[in-house]
Amino acid sequence: MILRSPGWLTLLTLFVLGQSAQPSAPEPFVAPLRELPWGQLNFLHTTDTHGWHAGHLQEPSFTGDWGDYISFAERLHEKADEEGIDLLLVDTGDRIEGNGLYDASDPKGIYTREIFKEQEINVICTGNHELYKKASSDNEYLSTVPNSHGNYLASNLDILDPKTGERVPLAPRFKKFTTKNQGIRVLAFGFLFDFTGNANNTIVEAVEKTVQQRWFLEAVHDRDVDLFLVAGHVLLDSPEYHAIFKAIREVQWDTPIQFFGGHTHIRDYFKYDSKAYGLESGRYMETIGFMSISGLSTGGKSRASFPNADGMLASPKFARRYIDNNLYSFRHHTSLNSTTFPTAHGRNVSAMIASARKELKLDHQFGCAPLDLWTNRAPFPHKHSIFSWLQDQVLPDIISDPTRKDIPRLVIVNTGGIRFDIFKGPFTIDTTYAVSPFTSGFRYIKNVPFESAKRLKQILNQEVPQLVNIPHELATHLPVSARTQAAAFQGPVERVDQLHHGFANQLPFTPSEDDGDGDNIPLTPGYTTHDAAGSDGDDTIHSAIKFYTVPNVIESRIAFPGSKAGTAKDPEEVDVVYIDFIERYVLLALKFLGTEFEIGDTEAYMGAKELTGLISEWVEENWKGDC
Repeated sequence: MILRSPGWLTLLTLFVLGQSAQPSAPEPFVAPLRELPWGQLNFLHTTDTHGWHAGHLQEPSFTGDWGDYISFAERLHEKADEEGIDLLLVDTGDRIEGNGLYDASDPKGIYTREIFKEQEINVICTGNHELYKKASSDNEYLSTVPNSHGNYLASNLDILDPKTGERVPLAPRFKKFTTKNQGIRVLAFGFLFDFTGNANNTIVEAVEKTVQQRWFLEAVHDRDVDLFLVAGHVLLDSPEYHAIFKAIREVQWDTPIQFFGGHTHIRDYFKYDSKAYGLESGRYMETIGFMSISGLSTGGKSRASFPNADGMLASPKFARRYIDNNLYSFRHHTSLNSTTFPTAHGRNVSAMIASARKELKLDHQFGCAPLDLWTNRAPFPHKHSIFSWLQDQVLPDIISDPTRKDIPRLVIVNTGGIRFDIFKGPFTIDTTYAVSPFTSGFRYIKNVPFESAKRLKQILNQEVPQLVNIPHELATHLPVSARTQAAAFQGPVERVDQLHHGFANQLPFTPSEDDGDGDNIPLTPGYTTHDAAGSDGDDTIHSAIKFYTVPNVIESRIAFPGSKAGTAKDPEEVDVVYIDFIERYVLLALKFLGTEFEIGDTEAYMGAKELTGLISEWVEENWKGDC
């Protein structure tokens, strides 16, 4: 297949990577694997990739890049065609912000948009991250939507056309199509949760209102449908998806429904009824979700010889698998090897990625991390906690406005703004964006009574959910406990822990007779998912990883009287300095504490400096040297 990208990218067809994946990526672990549960209709699903199209260059389990995924999809398409069954690809948004391949370019995303479009995806929708900034939502409308050739759906999202100012749908509301081999009639939608943090050039319609609109009601009344496909950047067990499920079931009580979700960065599976299931497939290109359905009607076209593809089952059979994104898994599931697996198209896209990384200098090293620092794999406080490092070492060194450097300050940072771990070894430009991709600066309130300020951390960590109904957009920047309440999850502590980190629903693995091959292969730490269908969803059999909850915010006390001499005393007043993203909640907490500070009392702190750049400056100064 020929690359579809213009300009600098077309030259890359001459230079391909022999093994695919990125040149600096480590070899994936050999591990015992469970087979893919192929069915009559099959899906590959990605979500919340956040610019990680190069894969993970320091984690062997997730080293597959977007080119490898293209090769994988093309090989599975070949298998489906041979057997007369069908394969569809779905992506449910948050493709941007979180990795240097997206964030380091100016303007942002000029490389990732070209890379992403090389994969032929059947149903695409937006995430909330595409909508925070006017520029990124305009790019969706002007670039990603037309590049998707009618496969991008926006059921509850409008945009102000950048050229005319007219309010128009970002993309078609829905589409109906038939599958290639069996003629399965699919009616597809693309939703976003009830998001309110978008820029003012986009309008997100509440899902409950959307499903009452005439176009939706007319669409779901179509009787010539074999499957409803609902792709969305939406939690599976959410009011939004329950509203869509109810609206469809009120007029189509027995037509199968397949939901695909996103946003919580977890591997998850949910049952709505015996003919309706949902799948969410993790985050950051760690997971390729695989979903299959058998027992669907086929619109009168001849059926495949695949078992249970006769459309006569009382209830369709649904099955899922969460694939670790690496070449070992891909080759196993395609029964191919390092020579036969990669396609020319896939290798060329891997070369595109390598070229973009070189152009962006993503391997430029600021310093050498002396130890691993974890978001959730170490308790807080702890020497291996990234939040302890930030609170005790980084913030005291970097948060100082020249005009107020001698004034005591209490600095508050939300832990959800730190998106990924730091691994011992090179700390690069890429690392910087993986750890802190957001363009968040600092603001402050001066002369806050310390008796009130010292209670802010407690209020923000324990009382915020009671003070205000946290919207989804803040929830994605908060750690586990607050995000859990915001998402209305009611599970036990283990369920809470997995929301902040990709390793969902961690449980110890107990072998059973159908757990795949390689019984004598040592288990490596990784995903051990427990979902609504049990504990056999992961393709790779891992040992469990222990995870720890962390607070919503951390606090650093800087320039307190006597602090340099080791005899710090409480000041009467302080500057309260905080990440601008949480300003509303800092003011709300201060009001709760009896103060009268308002938005007009806040000012920018340290000019336009952002946390991302400040961290890299600290690393360059304090972690000098080559690894």
